[in-house]
Amino acid sequence: MAEARAQIDHLVVAARTLEEGVAWCETTLGVTPGPGGEHPLYGTHNRLLRLDSGTTPAAYLEIIAINPRATPTQGGDRRRWYDLDDPAMQARLAQHGPQLVHWVAAVPDIGAAVQALQAIGIQRGPVITASRQTPQGLLQWRISVRDDGQRLFNGAMPTLIQWGEVHPAQQMPASGLALRQLRLRHAGAAGLRAALQALGLEGVHVSDGPAGLAAELDTPAHGRLTLLSTP
Repeated sequence: MAEARAQIDHLVVAARTLEEGVAWCETTLGVTPGPGGEHPLYGTHNRLLRLDSGTTPAAYLEIIAINPRATPTQGGDRRRWYDLDDPAMQARLAQHGPQLVHWVAAVPDIGAAVQALQAIGIQRGPVITASRQTPQGLLQWRISVRDDGQRLFNGAMPTLIQWGEVHPAQQMPASGLALRQLRLRHAGAAGLRAALQALGLEGVHVSDGPAGLAAELDTPAHGRLTLLSTP
């Protein structure tokens, strides 16, 4: 599903195990995440929650973890997306538990978006084609993933995605969650702002300082709260 402009697609909450991620979601957000699926390329699996937003018509929250029962099919020396193979990330999740670590931006033309970032010196990674089965059929997308799996800018630089005919949020029931604001902070804020400008992505606040992400959400059980990434 091609969008007319770049926009927030989904927030990424990483967990050491998917079971820990589900428990975190129920305790922190007061809701049980809906079904997700498996990603054969990277040996991961997820659970999903729709996010309502006045500015983002199709957005969701993803809880993702390494699937201990799967072996990545991508082969070679390529690592899993979102730094999930990185020892520092694994130690962070073991110490602090599931947490917001990244976000993904939907773009209308992922090839052009990757080239726009390359033009300002940012290597977002090659574009790969991925898919997973759902009860409604095959879900397909194209996504930028570096071979080393790095998120870039400590997770504040979005991964890029271009969906096929169907966006997964269209198949998700309402969760009662609403995304109010996404704020990014990084010592290289100028470069991050330039990247978002190159993508034509508006509405995300960027400031200078220690690296981090903050997502302000309205929840049905706990009112308004802010998810923070742990450096």
